[in-house]
Amino acid sequence: MISAILYQLTQNLTPEQIKEAGFDSYFVDHTQGIYPQSAAGVPFTAAYFQSKGDPITDLTEDLAAEQKARTTYDNILRLCDDPDVKDPIKFLRQREIVHFQRFGEALRMVQDDLDAKNFYCCNPSYDCKCGKTCSRMKRMR
Repeated sequence: MISAILYQLTQNLTPEQIKEAGFDSYFVDHTQGIYPQSAAGVPFTAAYFQSKGDPITDLTEDLAAEQKARTTYDNILRLCDDPDVKDPIKFLRQREIVHFQRFGEALRMVQDDLDAKNFYCCNPSYDCKCGKTCSRMKRMR
């Protein structure tokens, strides 16, 4: 979706507009084609999605990512004394905490739907005999 929007916004730019907007180095490499990358120029990779298709595995990965981000913000706050930097970092840190809580709630919902409390024995989105309701069967209806 984002790539489609970017394409629409840049498809008719003139060389002068490209230079003025600061897109000239990007244009040299990619013309006006979509090449997802970070603001630092690091290309996007699907490796960022550590998805396995197992809700227990994926939610656990999400929980870990939120905690890693929170720890990074904690470290920045330990080293910084500028309130103009600390205030937005505190906001971002709080956001990670809320995300962690919501992912935890989602994980508990998935676990509560299992027939057994052995959360390591199956993939509830695929193994229909594992959970009380099989997601795969719901999709087929």
